[in-house]
Formats: sequence, structure tokens, C-alpha cells
Amino acid sequence: MIRATRLSRARAGIVDVVVIGAGHAGLAMSRYLSGASIDHVVLERGDVANSWLHDRWDSLRLLTPNWQSRLPGYRYRGPDPDGYMTMPEIVEFVRMYARLVDAPVRTGTTVTSVTASDGGYHVVTDRGQWRCRAVVIASGAHNIPAVPPIGAALPESLRTLTPKDYRNPDQLDHRGVIVVGASATGLQLADEIHRSGRPVTLAVGEHIRMPRIYRGLDIQWWLDAAGILDERYDQVDDLTRARRVPSPQLVGTLQRATLDLNALTGRGVRIVGRLVGVNDGKAQFSGSLANHCAMADLKLGRLLDRIDTWAEQSGKGSEVAAPERLAPTRVEETPCLSLDLSSDRIGTLIWATGFRPDYRWLHLPVLDRKGRLRHDGGIVDAPGLYALGLNFMRRRKSSFIHGAEDDVRDLGAHLATFLRDCGIQIARRAVG
Repeated sequence: MIRATRLSRARAGIVDVVVIGAGHAGLAMSRYLSGASIDHVVLERGDVANSWLHDRWDSLRLLTPNWQSRLPGYRYRGPDPDGYMTMPEIVEFVRMYARLVDAPVRTGTTVTSVTASDGGYHVVTDRGQWRCRAVVIASGAHNIPAVPPIGAALPESLRTLTPKDYRNPDQLDHRGVIVVGASATGLQLADEIHRSGRPVTLAVGEHIRMPRIYRGLDIQWWLDAAGILDERYDQVDDLTRARRVPSPQLVGTLQRATLDLNALTGRGVRIVGRLVGVNDGKAQFSGSLANHCAMADLKLGRLLDRIDTWAEQSGKGSEVAAPERLAPTRVEETPCLSLDLSSDRIGTLIWATGFRPDYRWLHLPVLDRKGRLRHDGGIVDAPGLYALGLNFMRRRKSSFIHGAEDDVRDLGAHLATFLRDCGIQIARRAVG
């Protein structure tokens, strides 16, 4: 009887919760809601795991080892726990999870509007409308490439790409390439393109340097074991700053290699400062390269000191290799400050400058002046509205696949209580 009623409500476009996005976070929330017998639907603009399938370059692998790939009730159980999943493997991992939890996913359904309505929400899609008490935004934080305004000053003859456009070096001509941004994405693209025989210049700003292997173990093992990834959003002094920290310079390879600026300069990649302007066809770079590199080296040293302290206090130190330190980042005494895009035969510029969420469909007063969600650990500044998968949303690991489990447990419990209270209030009004 209950199932029949729910099917009837679903056909009428009425559910308790609408989850937007069928990536790993949205599917994890679906599992929680099903376990709590909460009626819901998951709306996905493309296919399950759509962003992994369509918005990544060919050679990309996860930055986290396979043993860390886990979701509520599901985890990697393959033959290579210390390896790093390829894109097809990630897509299959997420799709297997969708089948396992039997998520009520509506694929090919793009949400065009979410508005407040009758004590709940009205969700409009290109394939119908839904009314619900609560909405979970699980569409991710990497919807739109963050291209800085100076991009408008680039000459039209220069081809520009973002990591969503780039697939492999074969789509580039044989002239030089500028990669702007030195986080994980920028370093990987610079390395791959340089290996293809094209001259590469990497424009470097703030970055987080990190070894792939430390004292014989994957750095992610240390971050996990030492509790660093479990640090909560309400335990840091400057949360805004913590949420804007660039992704670490990590790469998942069969060799488990460290990829940093020293590795790239050793292979012939030219390192310059942050791109600050374009004038008369010339790219202009900041003179702060040495400062950015020194700060990254300093932060790395602090991180390794923290790991070493935990290792000794926990007794792990005697079981692993001795502490070690990476050589300081090498920087030229007089780095290049200007580059003529024509005479230096630059054919392509790739913006590896991060992403931002796309909330153009969210017609609610919940965004700050920079277009970011106002939320308290994923509880958005509107009754019954939640978010998942944002950087450092509730914990440092929130944006990782394995970070969904704890976040979903917390937010799912809050959502269930919200719905229960809504039901009590409705019942009281009916009695009154």
C-alpha cells in the first residue's frame, strides 16, 4: 500500500526530497533516504557519473588510491588497492553503486529552476516538474571553469581551452602551450603535453606541494591515518581560506611518482609566475614566483612535521622508513616576466585555474555576492535545502569520493529530522 501510494505521488511529480545530481554524492544520499524510507527522486542532466564520463581528459586517474574509493555500503575490492582508477573505471564504480542501491534516478533530466512553493520547493526540469519538502544539491563544485577576466585580452589567434575541453595532446597543433595554474590539473596537463613534444610554459601562483609517497606509504594514507582528512569545518580558524586552498600537486600513476615543479623543470617545462595581464599580444607574469614556491615549501615542511609527530606518538614511526624532506623548489634567479605570444610561437593556452558551481537555476536568496552558497556544513540558508560534495564542506575530505559517507550520514539525519518536524506541524494544523 505504501509503495503504491509513493508510485502514485511520483507519477504526480510529488516526493519528499529531490536530489539534484547522480554522481557519487547524490547516490550516497539516495541510499540513506531509501534506508530511512524517505520518498525521493534523483535528477541527473546526463548519465549516471556524467561528469566523470564527459568532463575529464583521457589519461586522468584519481588522485586517491583505490583502497580509499568507498561509499556507504560499497568499496573497491579489486586486485590493485594501491593503484589509481582510470576514468572508465571510475564511471563503472559509480554506476555499479547506482545499481546496488537501486537509486530512483531520472537521467537526461536537466533542472532549470528551483523556487520556494507552499512550504517546500518547486523544481522545474526539461522533462516535467516536481514538488517536494526538501532539495539536496549534489551537482558538484566543478560545473563551470573559472576563467579570469584577463582572458578577454588574449589575441583571437590564440586557441584557449579549459580542462573540460581538453582530451589529449592530439587536439593541439605543434606550437607552444601555456598552462595557467599549478595545482594537480595544471601539473598533469603540462607534463602530458610536454611529453608529447610540445614546448610548455607553466604559469604558477599559489599551490600545495605534496609527495606521492612519504616514508614508504601513500601520502593519502598518512592524511587519513593522522586524522587530517577528518578535520571538521567548525574546527578551523579561517574556513573561507580553508575552502579556497588549491588541490594538492598529486598525480595517480603506475609508478606512484611525485609530480612537482622540480620534476617538470627537470624535464624541460618552463616555469613562470602567475599570469597577471595581456598587453599588445604579450603575456605578462608576476614576479612573485619565488615567494609562492617558498611558501609551498614551508607548508609542505609543516605538514610532514605534523605527520612525523603523529607517527612517533602512535608507534607507527618504528614500522616505516625514516623521515625525509624534498629538495626546495628550484626557481631561476630572473624568471621570465613577459612572453610574446606571436614571436614565441604559442598556439594554445589552457586555463587550469579551477572551477565554480553553476547555480543559475537556483532562484532562492541563498547565494552570497560572489555566487557561492551560504551554508553551515552543507545545511543551506533555507529550510530543507542541503548541499553535498563541496570543498571542505563538513570535513577536509568532503570533496573526495570517500568523504561522502560521513557527510551524508550527518546531513541525512538532519534532513530526516526536518521532514519529521514538517509532518508534525502539518498534522497539528490539520487537527487545529
